[in-house]
This record gives sequence, structure tokens and C-alpha cells, in this order.
Amino acid sequence: MTDHVEDFTAFHDELATVARDVLGSATSAGAIDWMLIADAGWLGLEIVDELDGAGATFAEIAVILREYGRAAAGGPYSAVASAAVGALLLLETSPSRDDLLRQTAKGEAVPVLVQSGDLLSHSAFELIDERDEYTLSGSAGFVPDASHADRFLVPATLPDGTRVVVEVAKDCSGLSITEQPVVDETRSFGEIIADGVAVPKSSVHHFSGDPDKSMRRVNDRTAVAIACDSIGVSEAMLDATVEYVCAREQFARKIGSFQAVKHSCADMLVQITIARKLVAKAVNALCAPEWDEQSAVAASMAKSFATAMAVDIAGKAMQLHGGMGYTWESGIHVYLKRATLNRAQFGSPATHRKLLGARYLESGGLTSDRAYCSPAR
Repeated sequence: MTDHVEDFTAFHDELATVARDVLGSATSAGAIDWMLIADAGWLGLEIVDELDGAGATFAEIAVILREYGRAAAGGPYSAVASAAVGALLLLETSPSRDDLLRQTAKGEAVPVLVQSGDLLSHSAFELIDERDEYTLSGSAGFVPDASHADRFLVPATLPDGTRVVVEVAKDCSGLSITEQPVVDETRSFGEIIADGVAVPKSSVHHFSGDPDKSMRRVNDRTAVAIACDSIGVSEAMLDATVEYVCAREQFARKIGSFQAVKHSCADMLVQITIARKLVAKAVNALCAPEWDEQSAVAASMAKSFATAMAVDIAGKAMQLHGGMGYTWESGIHVYLKRATLNRAQFGSPATHRKLLGARYLESGGLTSDRAYCSPAR
């Protein structure tokens, strides 16, 4: 498979620079204007030209997600562009699906995929056939950006066991949304409960391929999106630390000249470099037309290593800032909390390592991807 990231390195660097400027100016003034994101074209990056998108790939979205982590920016971009659009693109073509993609690209709709983060279970929502319509029941906790959505894409199970995606308006009768506090104040989560929600049959969308594989691919996209965010967090912490140790003096010397400090910063860079390689491999796998088990392996490796690494780097940055790192004014606590949530969200490193171990046991041992597995231990 062609390495999409390397082929478009110059374009990705330019995209990252623009995103850094936009997110930097927006976060300094407060919340990010959703239409600013839409006008920048980020919402429609992966949507085809015919539906007012850019016809790009997940590799371009990954660039934006990394800059979101670097800026510790809030808002539902990841939930919409990564999870919701990713799910919509795997559904059968229909006027309602295409219209929703077109509205999303323009910023007129904010769809959020209902994901609880449990990688091992099927959908907790069920549809009951009532002749002219369905009724939807079920619940999911810690759904990302539930409060920002204007409609939900709910993975559900039909009476015959088929997995589908149901489009539900946020304000429909029988649907309740409860905010759930988390350690990271830059993001929001909510519990969604559907109690006999009436659903027109036209709002029930079928997958164009195998439903189970399609949902697993969407889950992998979400995991890799979190890994991209964690790389941005880590890069921000490394930059801030290098800047600080090059300015702070102790015993009439810059503390960055001390060997122990040099080694710590070098270790941080090495860890980020490894994470970049793992995430790039996972992003490339998700850009391929077909999903396979090796794609899932790449996603688990990227998620398990990058999110654990980000917590370690944020903690090291706090230590290297000395007493200043533990103050509210330094801002490091914002990144440490974000990294901590990323580590727990949508599969902890331990969970993904268990999945990797189970796959290798089933296949009879390590494959040619052994070199990529060793950093994720």
C-alpha cells in the first residue's frame, strides 16, 4: 500500500501550520467558532466532491486532530469528522445519508456517533418493529460531545440481529441526555438514554458492507483519532519544556545544559518519534479501501503506545518545570488531564495490549509486524 502520509508530507505540513494558527487564535479568545472550522473546509475533508467535500482521506483529518491536541482545543470536531463521518461513509448510499453528509461539510449539521468506548461489546440499543416505524431503546455513557450534537447516529440491532445505524434528532421525544463530568475540562461527555423513541424506517441506515467489520473499522478510527490527539499533546509539552529549560537558570547556568535535563528531553523526543511511526502506520491502514485484521493491529498498537506515552511526557514536563510546573498558571495541568483522559478513553493501553495478545495467539505467533509491536509492550 502506498504510504499516503509520506506522499503528501509538504501538503500536510502546510495544513498543520494553518490549523495551528486557526486553533491558536481561536482558543486564546475562548470557544472555537464552529462555522470557522466549516469555512476552513476541515469538516468535509473526507467527504466526496459531489457532496461539497474535499475528497481527501483520513490522513488529512489526522493532521487536524494532532493540532487539536497540541492546542488542547475543545469542540466536537473529532466526534464529527472522525467518528460520525467515518460511520456515514460506510453506510449504503441514500438521499438522507447524502444530505446529512452535505450538511455536515457545510457546518449546518453536527452529527455525533453514539459510542460508549466499550471495544468488546455490541450495541446497547435495540430496535423493535412496530409496522410503520421502529421504536429505539437503550443507553450509552460517556458519549463524546453529546451536548454539542444536533442529531445522533445510534448503532442499534434490528430484531433479526442485523446491526444498523439510526439517525435520531437531539430533541426527539423519549431521548434524554445527561452531562457527565470528566477530569479534562476541555472536552464534554454525556449519557444518552433512549426510552421507546419513535424512529421512521427511513432513518434506519444499513451498512454497505459487513456490519460487524464496519463498526470495528469505525472503532479503530476513534482509537487512532485519540492517538493523534495524544501526539499533539506530547509535542506541545516537549516544546514548552525545551523553551523553559533554555531560559531558566540555576547556579548561573541554563538548566537545559545539565546532563540529566538533556537526557530527559531526548527521551521525550524518542518516545514521540516512536509514537509518530505507529500512528502513521495506523492512519495509512485506515486510508486503505478495505479493513482487515492487520489494520486493527496497527490501531491497537498506536492507541496503546501513544496515549500511555502522552501521560508520561506530560508528567515529565511538569517535573522539569520545577515548582512552576505545579502551578495553575503554567497550564501543564490542562495537558496532563487531557492525556490522562485520552489514555482511558476508548480502550486503555492494557485493553489494547490484551487484544493484540489474543490476535497473535490465534494466528500462532508474531507476524511480520513484530517490529511495530515491541514499543507497545
